[in-house]
Amino acid sequence: MEDIFKELQKLGFSPYECKAYIGLLKHHPVTGYEISKRSGVPRSMIYEVVGKLVDKGAVYIVPTDPVTYAPLSARELIGRQRKQFEESFDYLEKELSALESERDVDVIRRIDGDDLVVSEMTELIGKAKQEVWLSIWEPQVPFVQKAIGERMEEGVDVFTVLFGSRDIQAGVTYHHDYMSPEVAEKRMGGRLTIVARDHEEVLIANFTPNASAWAVKTQDPALVLVAVEYIRHDIMFAAVTKELGPEKVEALWRNRPDLFHVVTGRRYEQGERE
Repeated sequence: MEDIFKELQKLGFSPYECKAYIGLLKHHPVTGYEISKRSGVPRSMIYEVVGKLVDKGAVYIVPTDPVTYAPLSARELIGRQRKQFEESFDYLEKELSALESERDVDVIRRIDGDDLVVSEMTELIGKAKQEVWLSIWEPQVPFVQKAIGERMEEGVDVFTVLFGSRDIQAGVTYHHDYMSPEVAEKRMGGRLTIVARDHEEVLIANFTPNASAWAVKTQDPALVLVAVEYIRHDIMFAAVTKELGPEKVEALWRNRPDLFHVVTGRRYEQGERE
């Protein structure tokens, strides 16, 4: 019952109004005194509470002697509330959008927390109309797999660089094989994840084992361009690695001080191995 009360309160009902309405659903029509007795709403407040329910259209007066009250049926109440909320949302969407000043394209939003970051990733993929560019790690794939599948069914192109098992696919997938995921994670201080859509918007996130995830989200064209080009580069390099073999590519960067520094973020020392 507590869960029902919480949901009703989200619709604007006070705790006493919840109790009175639920009490009336169970037994009606009854007097204000009976509502108080059955619901636990204090007698000193019951008529004020019932009056507010009448104003909300959730309860109506039965003209008897003495006066009794009956509830609007649960189905009708929910239907009415849904209609009112939809009308409010439609109105506010139109009117607030008209008042909203033009947003600068270089606004950058900060998002903190694993759940919020994943939610933003899913939402961004869901907004795509033409193409999605992803650089993603295996643990995050299950959270966005459904959104990816839906976009692909609608004809949206999805290109993905994946850090993880070759068995995992998320759109047209290229696996990041020219160095182990552990090397990349160590260099970046976490699992850098990128979602870009339609060359219009990008989310850049970092997931770390011992801390909460964070992300930035923007429509800044320069940052969107850099992110997409970063993924394009990784896709091309993944294709080259597949052609030449990961062992040959790894041997190339491990034995050259400049490339070792580029890949690992550390200076090369003779004979050093990761």
